[in-house]
Formats: sequence, C-alpha cells, structure tokens
Amino acid sequence: MPGIIGRKIGMTSIFGSDGKNIPCTVIEAGPCVVTQVLTEDKNGYAAVQLAYDDKKEKHTSAGLIGHFKKANTTPKGKLAEFKNDFAKPLQLGDVITVADVLHEEDWIDVTGTSKGKGFQGVVKRHGFSGVGGQTHGQHNRLRAPGSMGASSWPSRVFPGKRLPGRMGGDQVKMLNLKVLKVIPENNLLLVKGSIPGAKGSYLLVEE
Repeated sequence: MPGIIGRKIGMTSIFGSDGKNIPCTVIEAGPCVVTQVLTEDKNGYAAVQLAYDDKKEKHTSAGLIGHFKKANTTPKGKLAEFKNDFAKPLQLGDVITVADVLHEEDWIDVTGTSKGKGFQGVVKRHGFSGVGGQTHGQHNRLRAPGSMGASSWPSRVFPGKRLPGRMGGDQVKMLNLKVLKVIPENNLLLVKGSIPGAKGSYLLVEE
C-alpha cells in the first residue's frame, strides 16, 4: 500500500457538517524524496524508499551521504519503505507530497513510537489494584504486586509474569483512522482521533 512519512504536530478539533466538535491530530506529511526504487529482479520485492526531514551533513554517515547524493537530495532524518502501489510510476529523486497520496475521507493506518514513561510499577503498567486495605499491618502495600509465585516448587517465578519494568517507547500501529482534511499548501493532514507518539515524533502513514 502507498504511504508517506510525517511528523506529529499536535492535536486540535474541527466542526463537522453536523455541527459536532471532532477531536483530531495534525500531521505534517511530506514532502518526501524517493531515495531508492527496489524491484523484483534486483531486490526480490517491489518497493519504494522515501526520505523525509532535512538533517545536517555532519550528523550523517558517509555511506548515507552517498546514498542521498544518488537521489540528488540533501541528507534526511527518516527513511522508510512502502509498497510500490503509487498512482504514478516513481523514479529516483522524485518528490512525493501529501496530495499525491491521500485525500479527504480516506482511511489510513498510522505507525508511531509511543511516549516513553520510564520504569513503572504494576499498578500503572498493568492496571493492578494493589494489595488492598491498610488493616492487619498493611500500611505500605497499597501499590505492591502481591504474591509472586510458589514456594518449594518451582522455586522461581515463571516467565511472562506481569511485573514492574520499563513502559512505553513501543512501536504502535493505529488502524482505520479517518482523514478529515488535507491542506496541501502546508503539507498538513488532519486525522480523526489520537495517534501514538510525542509532538515532533516521526510517523508512517499508510493508505
């Protein structure tokens, strides 16, 4: 499926035709440059590699600088591959804008990296309710996980036990989101609802 790389700008709301206030996320989608065209004969599958967001040359490896020079473009911050199902045949160095890929009323899938929340306990991470009341000396057990496992057998905690740990920072894909509005002159996309990631984070938008 065709797609485009973007950046999360933030959230706002617009009024629909029925007068209801609809919350939506604003995405800066593109413009993206075609930096590689993969074919069945050479690569074993057909795809298009797109690049988005300018990056300083001093922060780019020598190999990538050469890769971008082949496409006659400046170094970019984000690369991603999409299926070569675009409406027009693409060549190396072509520029893709949001108007070339998406239109109002389209349904899209958006992939982003969720906000990192650091090391969290079981109440926040897994929705545990804690041990319970403060009677019988349980004055400091309100957010504790409780019993962990058996005693003499198996004398260990089974793998997969829901325990404290790092939370967030995962790749999350939201399916079937509706495009409310496309503003091609500003490369903006308004999508109904929320999208994973912090403001300014990269997103992959697929039709």
